[in-house]
Amino acid sequence: MITMVAAIAENNALGKDNDLLWHLPDDFKRFKQITSGHYIIMGRKTFESFPKPLPNRTHVIITRQKNYHPEGCIIVDSMEKAIEACPKDETIFIIGGGEIYTLGMDFADTIELTRVHENFEADTFFPEIDNTKWKLTSEEHHPADERHKFNFTYQTFLKSI
Repeated sequence: MITMVAAIAENNALGKDNDLLWHLPDDFKRFKQITSGHYIIMGRKTFESFPKPLPNRTHVIITRQKNYHPEGCIIVDSMEKAIEACPKDETIFIIGGGEIYTLGMDFADTIELTRVHENFEADTFFPEIDNTKWKLTSEEHHPADERHKFNFTYQTFLKSI
């Protein structure tokens, strides 16, 4: 199974200047819980936005740069090769950025989304979710609080065709 994991704003904003637009500790905790112990597929810029590789995960990085070889990572030049590099009998996760999510949309079975209930100025966006191909199967709302500046909702979508 292939699952895309993303946190996006109401206007599908993902980030700006290779950085996140919000700080939601519970969302970070959920991301860690979902992806730990698994292969994670990402673009080079997403990988470079991390202070260091994420622990307890195998990083598969899609890049067009021929001489890009961060230690301990699998480097490929297409979504097809990224998926081939992952175990066939495990859930793998596509974690961004915008271009990688667009490429992954045809391959994914599930989308685990954190919908932040605000609009943001951004330079990277999540692709539109086609309601004829994806079905919202669960939602869990989290109101803003002292640790979370914005309301947000966890949403799970399953491919319906």
